[in-house]
Amino acid sequence: MAETATLARPYAEAVFRLADAGGTLAAWSGTLRTLAQAAAHPDMQDCMSKYDLTHAQLQGLFMSLAAGAMSAEAKNFVNVLIENGRLAALPEIYALFEELKNEREGVVDARIITAFELQGAQLANLVADLEKRFKRKINPQVSIDRDLIGGVRVVVGDEVIDGSVRSKLNAMAAGLLAS
Repeated sequence: MAETATLARPYAEAVFRLADAGGTLAAWSGTLRTLAQAAAHPDMQDCMSKYDLTHAQLQGLFMSLAAGAMSAEAKNFVNVLIENGRLAALPEIYALFEELKNEREGVVDARIITAFELQGAQLANLVADLEKRFKRKINPQVSIDRDLIGGVRVVVGDEVIDGSVRSKLNAMAAGLLAS
């Protein structure tokens, strides 16, 4: 995985600089998301790994799978990736681009794991509290894990805030065993 990130980083940084200079971060984010999804498609993965396709054949196949009107810059970017054998790195390029974009915009991703679905106001209040704590805009990614029993677990960067019932029970059990 680290090898893919190492290969993808220069491409992500180059696209980020291009998009940042042109004021097109949001547009490139959408384009890269589409390209990453196309590159991650199982049929595309098979074509990249199992078949000896020419650059032109791979480009035609990829462009048909990526679908939609693509800017000339995006087509050139895809061509560069194909010529350098880096098309499979597109999902990682997209992830790294999003990190750079979020950093520029003062946004941080927060994984919010909850035992039960959060209602609109509950999520909004939690996000507002997290934004106060981290002094940045929060991009919430909510998932449900019934094993938590209740409460939430929040992961922002390398910081974990665990307010789940499961973690409290585990702490009580450890305390009882220690005494």
